Amino acid sequence: MTLVSLLIRRTALVLLASASLHSLPLSAAADTSPEADAGSLPLDELRTFADVFNQIRVAYVEEIDDKTLLEHAIRGMLVGLDPHSAYLSADDFEDLQTNTSGEFSGLGLEVGMENGYVKVVSPIDDTPAQRAGLESGDIILKLDNQPVKGMSLNQAIDLMRGPTGSSIELTIAREGLNKPFSVTLVRDLIPLLSVRQRWLEPGYAYVRIAQFQKNTGEDVGKALEKLQQEQALKGIVLDLRNNPGGVLRASVTVADHFLDGGTVVYTEGRLDDAQTRYNATPNDTTSGAPIVVLINGGSASASEIVAGALQDHRRAVIMGTESFGKGSVQTILPLSEERAIKLTTALYFTPNGRSIQAQGITPDIEVERAKVTAYENLPPRVSEADLAGRLDNANDKSEDDSETADKTPPKRTLNALLSRDNQLYEALTLLKGLHILGFNNTDTKTL
Repeated sequence: MTLVSLLIRRTALVLLASASLHSLPLSAAADTSPEADAGSLPLDELRTFADVFNQIRVAYVEEIDDKTLLEHAIRGMLVGLDPHSAYLSADDFEDLQTNTSGEFSGLGLEVGMENGYVKVVSPIDDTPAQRAGLESGDIILKLDNQPVKGMSLNQAIDLMRGPTGSSIELTIAREGLNKPFSVTLVRDLIPLLSVRQRWLEPGYAYVRIAQFQKNTGEDVGKALEKLQQEQALKGIVLDLRNNPGGVLRASVTVADHFLDGGTVVYTEGRLDDAQTRYNATPNDTTSGAPIVVLINGGSASASEIVAGALQDHRRAVIMGTESFGKGSVQTILPLSEERAIKLTTALYFTPNGRSIQAQGITPDIEVERAKVTAYENLPPRVSEADLAGRLDNANDKSEDDSETADKTPPKRTLNALLSRDNQLYEALTLLKGLHILGFNNTDTKTL
C-alpha cells in the first residue's frame, strides 16, 4: 500500500470516527454518487491532502516530522474558519486556563503600548511592581537589557512573565526625572483582579470590569454589597471599556445583578446544545439605582452581552463609542489533557434579537475619548454678593456651610477627573442629572 493510499485510508477512518462520536450524519465514504448524502467524505480532496502531505514530507527544504505536519494541518483548518477558532497547543491551552482562572506568575502590572514603548497603566495592589514603587505612566524602556522598542505588547508581556521566584530587571523612564532608572523585580503569583470598585463622589459608585473570568459575576456581587454597606447608591458607572470579554456565563451573572428578570442573551447554532437562552432572576441587587455603562472599541464579546442586555431592557444608559462587534460564541473542546480546539459554535443575540456580530453595540450617547483641560485661575467674577449695600439672602444658613462642603467634592477634584478621563466625567454628570430628576429605583427602567 502506498503512502498516499495509507494516508487516505487513515484520514477517512479518523474523520468517520470523529463524526460518529459527535453523531453527525455521514454516508459511506465510498459512495460518491450524486445521490450520496451531503455529509459524505470528499475522497478527491482527501487524496489531494494526502498528496500535499507527502510532497512536503519528502521535498521540503528541512525535514519535518509527521506529528508537526499534522498539527499544522489542524491549525490551517481552524484558521480558515473565522478569526476566533483556533488550535490550542499545550502552552496555548495553559494560557487560556490561566486567563479564566484568575492568577499567573509575573510582576503585577497592567500595561499598554504608547509610541512603541510599554507604558504602565497601573500596578496591581500588593504585587512586586507595586511594592517596588512603579507608578502609572512609567515607560518601560528595557527588559533585562533588551530594548522594548520594536517589540509587540504580547512579546513584552511574555518576557515579564516567568516562574515564581525568578527575577527581571526593568529600565524605567518617569516624567519629572532627568534620566532613566533600573529596578529588579522578583516574579510572584499574581491574582488577576477582574473587578474593582470605588466611590467617585458620595453616593456615586464606579465599578470596573477588566475581563470576564469564572468568578467575575460573584466578584461584582461582592463589590456591590460592599458599596451598599458603606452608603446608599445614587448611581453606578459600570466601566466595560477595553474589556475583551471572556466567560459567557460570567457576563450573564453580571447582568443579572442589575436586572429584575427577563432574557439576558440567547444563542443560536447548528447543534442542539447551542440553542440556549439565559434569563435573569427577579432580583435587582442595586434596587434600581441609575446606571451608565461605558464602552468603546475595545469592548467585545461578554462586554457586549452585558451592555446589550441592559440597553434592551432600558436599564442603563450606554455611553462612549461603538463596541468591537464580536457576537460569536467559542466552545473549548479538549482533545487531550494538554491540547484542545477553540471552535465557534454559535452566535449570540441581545434580548430584542439584535446580533452584535460585526456591528457592535451603538451607545445611546456617543462620547469620544478626548483630552479636555478645565480653565483655572480665571479673573474673579463679580456677582450680586460682591456689590456694596446688597441685601442678604433671607434663607442663608451659614451654619450648614461646613456640612455642605463635606459632601461636595472640591472643584479641582472634578477638574482633574475631566482632564484624566472625560468619558467618566460625562458619565458621572449624567448620573447626577438622573438623580436630580428622580430617576431612581424602579423609575430607571423606563428611561
